[in-house]
Amino acid sequence: MAKKQQRREAAARRRREHLHRRRSLLLQPRDERCVSCTTFNILAPIYKRMDSENCRESQYRAYWFSRNDKIIDRLLADCSSIICLQEVWLGNDELVDMYEKRLGEANYSLFKLARTNNRGDGLLTAVHKSYFHVLNYRELLFNDFGDRVAQLLHVESAIPSWQNRSSSCVQQQSLIVNTHLLFPHDHSLSIVRLKQVYKILQHIEAYQEEHKLGPMPIILCGDWNGSKRGQVYKFLRSQGFVSSYDTAHQYSDSEEDAHKWVSHRNHRGNICGVDFIWLLNPNKSRKPLKTSWNEAVFGIIKYLLLQVASLSEENAFALLKADSRDDHITYSSFCQALCQLGMVHPDRLNSEEIEDLWSEADRDGDGVVDYKEFQRCIWSPTCCSQEEEDDTEIDIPDGSLVTFEANDEAFGFTVKEAVLFPPEVEKGMWPENYSLSDHAPLTVVFSPS
Repeated sequence: MAKKQQRREAAARRRREHLHRRRSLLLQPRDERCVSCTTFNILAPIYKRMDSENCRESQYRAYWFSRNDKIIDRLLADCSSIICLQEVWLGNDELVDMYEKRLGEANYSLFKLARTNNRGDGLLTAVHKSYFHVLNYRELLFNDFGDRVAQLLHVESAIPSWQNRSSSCVQQQSLIVNTHLLFPHDHSLSIVRLKQVYKILQHIEAYQEEHKLGPMPIILCGDWNGSKRGQVYKFLRSQGFVSSYDTAHQYSDSEEDAHKWVSHRNHRGNICGVDFIWLLNPNKSRKPLKTSWNEAVFGIIKYLLLQVASLSEENAFALLKADSRDDHITYSSFCQALCQLGMVHPDRLNSEEIEDLWSEADRDGDGVVDYKEFQRCIWSPTCCSQEEEDDTEIDIPDGSLVTFEANDEAFGFTVKEAVLFPPEVEKGMWPENYSLSDHAPLTVVFSPS
């Protein structure tokens, strides 16, 4: 009994310290140019399980109303400049009205986007008018297996951020994304999640080209349904994005730091860190998007061959070359192997993407992939990393980076602070008495740089 009491007291002390830190973060005098962002999967009542496996919170108005009322209380207390919510029960008018009324009264502009095929839930992004003006809003429908969607907001600071060389005031522009990726129910869905992120980055590039935009910060918020050990994380890192929470706490991409914090307890009872606020500053060098995509796909192929099929390097090569009598992989056998691995599907890899992969693997262009090419592009850890297990740094060849020219008008953000709630999740633990959601809200404070 004494030990239980000590644990309860220690937990209460940690919570008080965390709340004090959070209040200090949110209430301390700041540079008026600082902005904050919160991402939070609020767990739609249609998915929240009650005591019975077949019983959902949506069947009990008093429960879901009270819980969402408390969620809004927390959001208003934090008063973030931008709020990105996932799993909002957009199919229920009363719940939607709650958010529209209370956030609207607090001077937020709201943007809602339901998942396709009437799934019932969706995204809600709220922008505080005192901090940002919304210049444009776009919706991205993946139209894939998971009926997932994304929101893109082009915003401009309501407060001039700095003065340029001509001494005129400059209002910082940024691109904000809110999304919720597919849950990886099995290994074959890793490529679907990766492709969803690829589509988001393609959409951003197309939007910037369409509107002839100069370099500006890009912030990606949401529930990414994958940890720091997966290919989505590595893909975004290869594109120059940084995890704001890890940056604030000086955590690296190493295996040692992969489990320092968590943000979700899933329906299987597993805890992991899946909620991220990604930042890409305009002066960041990065690989061409298609190069990062191809490397990430090869990483998934290696993972499926090595971890799922339990094949050695030699046996993996044998699988890829199939019945070929010669000691090389043909395009036909490559496609056949991708089908066996469950990667060929409109939601996964299409014919054009397979051809691009083949061109990348067939380095000398002779129409076949020999053992050395297989090692260098598919199996080598310097070319790609395996899904979920291998955190080896990717070697980047000279000349393969995209760089931006210096621009007086381009400036970015510096991560000042990042906080997860409740405090236990910052230590890699999930408290049993936390009931707002099965996710932890993440709030990040940025200052212009």
